[in-house]
Amino acid sequence: MRGVIMHAPGDVRVEDREDPTIVEPTDAIIRLSATCICGSDLWPYRGVEPVDHTLMGHEYVGLVEEIGSAVRTLQVGDFVVGSFVISDNTCEICRAGFQSKCVHAEFVAGTIGTQAEKARIPHADGTLVATPGQPDPELTPSLLAASDVLGTGWFAAVAAEAGPGKTVAVVGDGAVGLMAVLAAKELGAERIIAMSRHPARQELARFYGATDTVEERGEEGVARIKELTGGLGAHSVIEAVGTQESFMQAVGATRGGGHLGYVGVNHDVQIPGIQLFFAGIHALGGPAPVRRFLPELIQLIWDRKIDPGKVFDLTLPLEQAAEGYRAMDERRATKVLLTL
Repeated sequence: MRGVIMHAPGDVRVEDREDPTIVEPTDAIIRLSATCICGSDLWPYRGVEPVDHTLMGHEYVGLVEEIGSAVRTLQVGDFVVGSFVISDNTCEICRAGFQSKCVHAEFVAGTIGTQAEKARIPHADGTLVATPGQPDPELTPSLLAASDVLGTGWFAAVAAEAGPGKTVAVVGDGAVGLMAVLAAKELGAERIIAMSRHPARQELARFYGATDTVEERGEEGVARIKELTGGLGAHSVIEAVGTQESFMQAVGATRGGGHLGYVGVNHDVQIPGIQLFFAGIHALGGPAPVRRFLPELIQLIWDRKIDPGKVFDLTLPLEQAAEGYRAMDERRATKVLLTL
């Protein structure tokens, strides 16, 4: 089969890989219908994270081709959406709703790599969710978004306790930030402030429910949020970038007693303890337990109540993955869908 391998920073190639096979009785083999490039894939691409002939990709939808003898909830031919973290969905931590910290947790990126034609998914019963039937092709992008960016944005909004009567500020206008805007709207937020300097992304944020946009960053961004909220700050703030500036901006924009949901992959962020202490806020985040939300998100997409697939603004065949990486690195694309 063909698959994406990142040999070194900036060096993305599509090469032949061995077809996956059943290893454990809880495995499933899926033939991917679509995959995509994530903003977090840019960290190794830019040399921020180590990379050496790494199997790329962690977002995926497709058809079940083969199942292990212990798989009970799936059948060959099912169309499935999977989380970017493997989970059994039965351990104590999974039952508490934090499947990304399952006792069997394993990141799909690097070890499995779903920017490929096929993938072996361990703990298939706990990781994959079948759709109600075979989806219409136009639903594929939205279902693919549920695999990570939609589920991550949704978790961020839930962690920030977005809801009726709340003002929500979203720091970050990438795919996850845009999905957090969508989630905040669906959860009933009264006001949603998208922090963005990118005109096309501002437009999409408004489509998904943003009522305001703020272009300022850092301390100026915090001041602008407070100006818009009567000097108090937002009830709910979502951090969807992962840099020092974005994280501290998010802390500063959260009102006393408010809630911060942080899902930007963190790199060398140093949080001054005294600043966090005097902020007096709730904070929850980390790798999103996408599996918790998949059944609900799939149904919303199936019923055409939400359209997260609009976040994909460039579609390329898998063989042109390197161009997709370049486009996202240069901010010519928000999120790239790879067809198979």
